[in-house]
Amino acid sequence: MELVEVRTPYLDDVVVRLPLSNPVDGTLYITGHHLILSSAKTDTQELSLMHQNVDNVERRLHSTGGSIILKCKDFKTFQLDIPGLDDCNNIANSLEQFASLSDPSKYYPLFFRPTFEIMEDGWTAFLPETEFSKILRTTDEWRISHVNKDFSVCRSYPTSVIVPKCIDDETLLASASFRQLGRFPVLSYYHQKNGAALMRSSQPMIGANGRRCKEDERLLNSLLGHGKRGYIIDTRTQNIAQMARAKGNAYKLVQVTKQLLVGGGFEPEVHYPQWRRMHKPIDRHHVLLDSLGKLMEACNDTSCSVDKWLSRLESCNWLSHVKEILNCACLVAQCIDQENASLLVHGSEGMDATLQVTSLAQVILDADCRTVRGFEALIEREWLQGGHPFALRCSHSAYTNANLRTRHQAPTFLIFLDCTWQIYQQFPCSFEFGERFLIMLFEHAYSSQFGTFLGNCDAERAELQLGSKTVSLWSYVNQPQVLSTYLNPLYEPNNRVIWPSVAPMSLTLWTGIYLRWVCDQSLQEKAWTTIIEIKEHDKQLRSRVTKLRRQLVELERDAVDAGILAAATPPEIDVS
Repeated sequence: MELVEVRTPYLDDVVVRLPLSNPVDGTLYITGHHLILSSAKTDTQELSLMHQNVDNVERRLHSTGGSIILKCKDFKTFQLDIPGLDDCNNIANSLEQFASLSDPSKYYPLFFRPTFEIMEDGWTAFLPETEFSKILRTTDEWRISHVNKDFSVCRSYPTSVIVPKCIDDETLLASASFRQLGRFPVLSYYHQKNGAALMRSSQPMIGANGRRCKEDERLLNSLLGHGKRGYIIDTRTQNIAQMARAKGNAYKLVQVTKQLLVGGGFEPEVHYPQWRRMHKPIDRHHVLLDSLGKLMEACNDTSCSVDKWLSRLESCNWLSHVKEILNCACLVAQCIDQENASLLVHGSEGMDATLQVTSLAQVILDADCRTVRGFEALIEREWLQGGHPFALRCSHSAYTNANLRTRHQAPTFLIFLDCTWQIYQQFPCSFEFGERFLIMLFEHAYSSQFGTFLGNCDAERAELQLGSKTVSLWSYVNQPQVLSTYLNPLYEPNNRVIWPSVAPMSLTLWTGIYLRWVCDQSLQEKAWTTIIEIKEHDKQLRSRVTKLRRQLVELERDAVDAGILAAATPPEIDVS
């Protein structure tokens, strides 16, 4: 299906210059969703790129043709040498139009037809009722609420949320009218060991007049027993939180139709006396995107010296952001595991830094989140159903032009994956999945043939009918033959809490993401292949040892039985 006019749908004698490989010439095809180059010499497909993956299109023209440099959201950069000036401009124009499409109904996932048999529908694999069932089986203090069944209370929440059993839906409605965008406190994680709860929400709409909501106070206090204290982790600086009180926010109350201008803020101690508020500032939005852009500039500059490169790496502050997020997640995990304390985490809207912290805290605390299926459930529960606006945040990446950047674009999910990789680096045997799994999630968040990461929330995905019109990424990944390629050969189940170090010397640049199109990764790939072969050989040897031991036991048993038989038979007497 052609979405825009393509004046040059195909062209011969095009040369593609891919990173870390020799130039290849062939025929270039532009379809409604892909750019494809087939080699003229080998009659094979040398390049297939979804238009959705294109972040920036640059032209270098001359009298007889020109070159198009495509910079992708997955950080790949390559060049197309095109004969003919008109054809070069036509192709560049088409690519720019395709890359800038904003209507999700025109995206490739709605036209993709799988060639594999779907064994499990990923759209129904991680429903809230299923994911929280183990909590409801072990405690009667929680319930599933359908107060948001039609998305009218909070558009960015799912239709089902888990809340304290003693809190009715009327209280939730009042709390939603007090929280920005209606994101009232909901359960993120329940610690089976001590019953501590991790909640998340958006900021309270206190305003300059000190607005109060007794229902919201009752909701939070229901988590705490007599004499217990909880913690509120605000992912903003105290100054920013105070400034939010004076800033008006257009917000629609649940039970009325008029718009009110109400300032944000934080929970005052006078109304939340059992809760101690702590500010753990985490940068968001354009700050992260600017930092990522500087990081990729440094990574692509292969001409500078090592000292200068390290200086540029430090000045981009990317690893500093990683450190701040991990430090906050460790604090949350420590309060839950070691102080038996319940927590509420929020920032302004509770869609970015909040989700990073709550997700990483669960990776630290819960061994199930370090398995493939558990991590998939975590992403569904905290990010997709939790309302992270993937369509807005991932509309552009590191290479987008500065004049096209908005406050809505940010590598929020990428830096969460980076933090997970940092923990994985420190505990390589505690994760069932390996680095490839995290890279795959990064790639599909920005450009995918599957519908999992389309839209900004469950409400948008429901309106687009993605569950019936597209294939879930989990349906593909969880196929045994596919899943095996993402497993960690060093995995040894570890049910204990793991405590990552956040010291600067413990955090390293994720070369598998940021340098994979700059530095040859074949040695690392070869090393992992060797590790897999060694582990498989070790598995075979262990199986053989077990089999030999079983045979030895059977032989010993036969020998004993034969000896007893010989002792029980009287010796023959020679009467001759």
